[in-house]
Amino acid sequence: MAYATLDELKGRLDWDLDDDELRIAVTALDDASELSAMYGRDWPEATAPRLVKTFVLKAAARYMRNPNGYTQSRAGDETLAWSDAHGRDAGSVYFTREEIRLLEELAGRKPGLASAPISAWGTKAHPRIEGLVPVDYGGAPFPMFADDRGPW
Repeated sequence: MAYATLDELKGRLDWDLDDDELRIAVTALDDASELSAMYGRDWPEATAPRLVKTFVLKAAARYMRNPNGYTQSRAGDETLAWSDAHGRDAGSVYFTREEIRLLEELAGRKPGLASAPISAWGTKAHPRIEGLVPVDYGGAPFPMFADDRGPW
């Protein structure tokens, strides 16, 4: 399953790929497609949103341009540098935080808080008696409030 084709990726690169690069480009497209299914959802290829294809192509092209994740390179003293800006993703196919957020939204996942009613299994609702609290041992309800006029 790939959400983009090799020809579409070639159109985003400014050089002709040799045989090794072609092999790497195919795996980069597969990796980016798998990541988009993980962050978004497993869309059928024919019905995937166009933005998914765009993100897959961007991630694969980003990897093809810099497969080792270099941030600095000098030819004179042969200096190479890597950055922890992308953490474990440096030197691999990855999506940016914004791309991940948009993929989650496309899939209908919205981060945030939610609440759900929870009750213990096998419990029964007790009739509410104003000012009295039911007790577990089966006895008479316990008076919660000392005032006859109301709880407050």
